[in-house]
Amino acid sequence: MAFTPTRHNDAFSTAPQIGPDDLAQIAAMGFKTVINNRPDAEGGAEQPASAQIQTAAAQAGIVYAHLPVISGQITDAQARQFAELLAKCPKPVLAFCRSGARSQNLYRMATGQASVPATASTGAGSATELERDPGPRGDTGQERRDLPLPL
Repeated sequence: MAFTPTRHNDAFSTAPQIGPDDLAQIAAMGFKTVINNRPDAEGGAEQPASAQIQTAAAQAGIVYAHLPVISGQITDAQARQFAELLAKCPKPVLAFCRSGARSQNLYRMATGQASVPATASTGAGSATELERDPGPRGDTGQERRDLPLPL
């Protein structure tokens, strides 16, 4: 299967779930760092464990970091940790989760392009997820913060 990341800029891309077999191609594409934003076992037995991906990354000469984030519940602390990883890790960076959206939202918060909803930053109340409001005629680029997620 061909690996196709979403490039956000020269230094940062996102992708849906990767596996150990993808790391050679990821290295060949020039990525220097991989950040895994998916908690282990979130997707069941078919999801590769972080340790498996870390081993493959090391074999491919790629820096690896695991910053597990629960979808829709990104905290200020996690956004700061992500910003620290972005600052210290070699570029370009590839971050992944189940679909790539969680990693993109985390990047936007870490770089000041979006804020963490108050309920997620404090851990209190119901969690919300950043979503783009498609509006009446397509993508308006407006973020919706009013969509509660199941806890």
